[in-house]
Amino acid sequence: MKFIHCMLFTLLISNSLCGQTKSSTFIEGILAQNTNILNKDVLQNPAKYKLQIVYTQIDRDRNNHPKFTTYTYRTELNEYFYPASTVKIYSAALALEKIKRLGIKDLDYKDIMLTDSSYAGQTAVKYDSTSENLKPSIAHYIKKVLVTSDNDGHNRLYEFIGQKDFNELLKSRGYTNTRITHRLSVPLSTEQNKHTNAIRFYDRQAHALLYEQGPAYNTMDYTFKGSILLGKGYAKGEEIINKPMEFNEKNFSSLEDLHHIILSLMFAENYTKVKTMDLSDTDYKFMQQYMSQLPGETLYPDYHELTDNYCKFFLYGDKGKERIPEHIRIFNKIGNAYGFTIDNAYIVDFEKKIEFALSAVIYTNENEILNDGIYEYEKTAMPFLGNLGSIFYQHELNRKKKHLPDLSAFEFIYDKK
Repeated sequence: MKFIHCMLFTLLISNSLCGQTKSSTFIEGILAQNTNILNKDVLQNPAKYKLQIVYTQIDRDRNNHPKFTTYTYRTELNEYFYPASTVKIYSAALALEKIKRLGIKDLDYKDIMLTDSSYAGQTAVKYDSTSENLKPSIAHYIKKVLVTSDNDGHNRLYEFIGQKDFNELLKSRGYTNTRITHRLSVPLSTEQNKHTNAIRFYDRQAHALLYEQGPAYNTMDYTFKGSILLGKGYAKGEEIINKPMEFNEKNFSSLEDLHHIILSLMFAENYTKVKTMDLSDTDYKFMQQYMSQLPGETLYPDYHELTDNYCKFFLYGDKGKERIPEHIRIFNKIGNAYGFTIDNAYIVDFEKKIEFALSAVIYTNENEILNDGIYEYEKTAMPFLGNLGSIFYQHELNRKKKHLPDLSAFEFIYDKK
């Protein structure tokens, strides 16, 4: 595969915060012990598949305080991967934080949010047929984003946050290897994505205007000044362009940044690798519930036709209609686009007292053509991530722990049982 790549960012790997970040030797050992389970071609050609893995081992003391030890595999190579929907975890958290930061009396994330069209290519939102009251809100967008990875929900949160604040706030929290430059699945130009819509918030009875935000424009440039090219060609409509596809203006987030956001949302009081979001306890619980809620447990929207594993790739990605046991919960955000498949998760088993964090990305594109919809997701990516989750689960099941965790803080009553 033809791949031209300049160094994107300087990865910050600390050996002093949140326990220790260690090299790939440990993960290499686990992979080597499971060649009968994992795809041998992937293991023998990790560069071809752009495989990266981050695993965090969590040990509790007698007071249930966690200690984190993180191991990485191939993250130091600075290989670009398209993060796809994984970036929605940032938009959900930053939207909640902005509501709190505004500090407006009576305004919260469940209030009605009306989006206007303020610039070329933008669309307005006045109602939402999938919500209980038929009105859009931050809460409903986040629910859709986290349960089924809804693109429009993310785009509306992006518009509320604004492109500049989105990037500068992430950078200030320590996510220095992340940039967010565009909405998802909407064919807008770089200039159009710098513009964000005017927005109005009303109380839940639609009587009182609580907050009005004008249209915004980001004057800063977050595109990458270099060459990020993938593949040997790409589809543009019905035509195949026989040259690599450019990703200079696309979103980026390192696997370690994605791993850190999950752990910081689950362990806000204990995780110091990055600065935590300025969220209330209620905000964190709201995020955690919908990070782990399954489609079939959701009332609005009605996702009854979706399987449990729709957005749960580790352990169950290739398990079809198999139900996920109630005692296992996966708090995660997945991504899947341009041949890249990513899962980014904190996984618990309440019965067996297991907890660990795992993030991984794999690239499956045998014909080396981007944007043609022909990727080996079902054949290669999903089985690999499903089995990868299983071998780390088994490792945790066999690992001796001085103190078993009390995981009751992560048990939720979901929308529907």
